[in-house]
Amino acid sequence: MLPYRCHFGALLIAALVSVSARADDPPPAKDDHQAEIEAAWKAVDKTATAGPAEIKLLDEATMKLPAGESFVPSTEAAALMRAYGNRTDERLTGLVVSTREGDSWMVVVKHVEEGYVRDGDAKEWEPDAMLDSLKEGTEEANKDRAERGYPELEIVGWVQPPKYDAIAHRLVWSLSARNKGGDPNEPNNINYNTYALGRDGYFSLNLLTSTADIEHDKPAVQGLLGDLTYLPGKRYEDFNDTTDKVAEYGLAALVGAVAIKKLGLLAVAGVFLLKIWKLAAIAIIAGGAAVRRFFRRKTPDRTA
Repeated sequence: MLPYRCHFGALLIAALVSVSARADDPPPAKDDHQAEIEAAWKAVDKTATAGPAEIKLLDEATMKLPAGESFVPSTEAAALMRAYGNRTDERLTGLVVSTREGDSWMVVVKHVEEGYVRDGDAKEWEPDAMLDSLKEGTEEANKDRAERGYPELEIVGWVQPPKYDAIAHRLVWSLSARNKGGDPNEPNNINYNTYALGRDGYFSLNLLTSTADIEHDKPAVQGLLGDLTYLPGKRYEDFNDTTDKVAEYGLAALVGAVAIKKLGLLAVAGVFLLKIWKLAAIAIIAGGAAVRRFFRRKTPDRTA
């Protein structure tokens, strides 16, 4: 019997009905849905790697996983996310989950292989203008969201304005968003987005948390980002201008602001924020006793 608390289950059902289903799609049968969740967690329990360990990320990089955290490989991570109503694709590399007492965060690890992302535009960033662009894109995306039965969203502001380390080739940014017209006193969902650029594309490490916990939780993803190391030949500085593919967008597109204008992706900002809202269902369930009890059953000396 899986150790879920009843109040976690109630929150999940409420989130799933409003987030993952379209207006004309019936929710999954309760028994089938619960069985899918249980099967996903059992698979996670068998395959997750407990830290401390060094995790191989495809043939691109390695990441040091500290004690108190566990890494879920891509197949099981995808099944877990789908069980909670989230769409996945081949870019999903895995999940990192904290097993420390009191933690309730999760990091989604993805690899996007779209070519070398030039970073020169970071010198021209104007955070206020980028925020206005993201708000504009979200308003446009809300039209489509409303037609499809999703709640409209609004951006509250930066949690972390875009910050790029040109030496380490690391990008960090984060927005606070909420349902339009929601209670301003309630904690907002947070995606704390971090990126490590490489020769062929980039890894994204997306921390899922809330405004109430962000200051406590963000050092965890910052630590993972700092301990992600590209293999020789895959590093950003290994780029060969004569042979390698170059991405069709620059660094600012990873924030979503410039992509709206330069790539014609009118709803890019809305896509980012929809992901924030949808993945909140995972964050709710990932927290508390459910995850900790699962991963504490794992042997501490298991390696990647």
